This record gives sequence, C-alpha cells and structure tokens, in this order.
Amino acid sequence: MQSAVKKAVFPVGGLGTRFLPVTKSSPKEMLPVIDKPLIQYAVEEARSAGIEEFIFVTGRGKSAIEDFFDYSYELNAELQKRGKTKDLEMINDLLMAPGQISYIRQQEPLGLGHAVWCARHLIGDEPFAVLLADDLIQSKTPCLKQMVDAYKNSGHMVAVQKVSKEETRHYGILDIETESKTLIQAKGIVEKPEPQNAPSQMAVIGRYILDSSIFEILNSQAKGVGGEIQLTDALATGLKKGPFFTDIQGFLFEGKRFDCGTRQGLLRATVALALAREDLREEMSAILKEYQLHS
Repeated sequence: MQSAVKKAVFPVGGLGTRFLPVTKSSPKEMLPVIDKPLIQYAVEEARSAGIEEFIFVTGRGKSAIEDFFDYSYELNAELQKRGKTKDLEMINDLLMAPGQISYIRQQEPLGLGHAVWCARHLIGDEPFAVLLADDLIQSKTPCLKQMVDAYKNSGHMVAVQKVSKEETRHYGILDIETESKTLIQAKGIVEKPEPQNAPSQMAVIGRYILDSSIFEILNSQAKGVGGEIQLTDALATGLKKGPFFTDIQGFLFEGKRFDCGTRQGLLRATVALALAREDLREEMSAILKEYQLHS
C-alpha cells in the first residue's frame, strides 16, 4: 500500500538562543554541519521518504531559509560563467517545483504545538510529517522513511529513543502499554517529567507522523511547560478524549541521533558525518589524532 504521508511541516520559528551570538542574525536551522545547513539535512530526509509538499513555519529573521531554497540568479550566472558545472547542479538540486514549498509566519514563538497548528489549513485532513531540524539522524535508511514504511495510515507515530533516567526531564516521555522490537503502543505521554515521575525512559525526538485530528485538540490546548503550547500535551489530551481518541505509537528507529540544538551535539554531528565521508574521513582522523596528542 502506498503511504498517504505526502506533506511535511518544518517548524523553524524558534529563537535559537543557545547559539547566540551567531543566531542573532542567522537562523539556527542554517547552522552548518560540514557543508550543509541543518535544514537541508531535514529536507533531504523528507524527500527520501516520499514527501511532496514542504511547509515551513517561520518567524522573524528567518528569510535566509527562504533564500536558501530559492533560485539565485546572480550565483547561477557566475557559476555558469566560471564553468562550475558541479556546483551549479548542487545548488539547483535544492530547488522545489512551483507550489511544492510554502512558508507560514508564526507571529509569536508559542511552542511546537502552536507551530504545527499554524499549518492546519495547508494540511487539511491528511496525515502529515513533522521534522525538527535540530535533530540530525545518521542512519542507513533515513529515519522518516523508516517511519513512513511502518506507518499504517492512521493514528500518530513518534520517533523514540531510550535515554537515561536523568535525561527524561528534557523530553516528552511515553507511558508504555505494549512494546515490540520497533513499535511501542503508548497509553500516555508526559512532557519533561522529573526523573522520579517519568513513566519510562522512552523519549520522543524530532520526527512525527500525525493524524490531522491533532488540530482539533491544538485549537484549545492550554499552555504547558515553559508557557508554550506543547505538542506532547496535545498528544496526551488526544489519548484521554473519547471523540478525538487516536492511537500513539512510538517507533524505535535505526540510527544515531545528534541533538544539534546544543553546541556539543553540533560538534559531534560534524565529526561523525565527516568520518563517514570518503573525501573527509582521512583528514578528520588526522585532525582528531593531532588534538588528542596535544591534549
């Protein structure tokens, strides 16, 4: 059966304060890992999963993202003039077909749930994916494709990984009903619980496939942790409300996730992806060895 997941939402309206001062004038989603910005990795992952419509929920100061996926007449002309054919092909691969990409402004940074809700009119009543560019996942099969292949075209699916008990306070945590090799049936979900209150150690990370019923809940979802409208809270509400009851499955993906919302995570991702590239592996190994000798 062909997947019904053809649309993806990219919430990119956050302030990125952890990376100040660079994010004062540049979106955190444009931070590079080697030679690509984080947002490009997320878009490429979505494309590989069969996504055909790309919806960016932006905020003030995010025009660099729009420019990045737009046609650059000056750059194209200069590359063509210099005979840089490969570079020209590389930047033109970023372009979408007309009408395939949309931008919506999130006027206030009111959280992930609010950002998703902003895209409701473009999603309609279809299931859709949500990708957070902060989470970069290195895997043989792209994470979202793994999820799309496992999705049964109903309910919600969230990517999960096991974290330490102490780390549960930083994530949405599943309350597990049943568990198999790759799928977890959830009976609840809690946003950033203290370790002693965490129902499990299965943490939701930045990949989701959501049923459009989530919008009915987000319409009236109260603010939660941090004074923001939390997507996790809306998912939890959906499990409790009869008319809006929708299953939540956790998907244990194959791969290594890097939290590029932190400096350490961004550095780790850069090293790992460089070591995985034939054109950079030897040089990166030499750099690491050099600094290890001098430490």
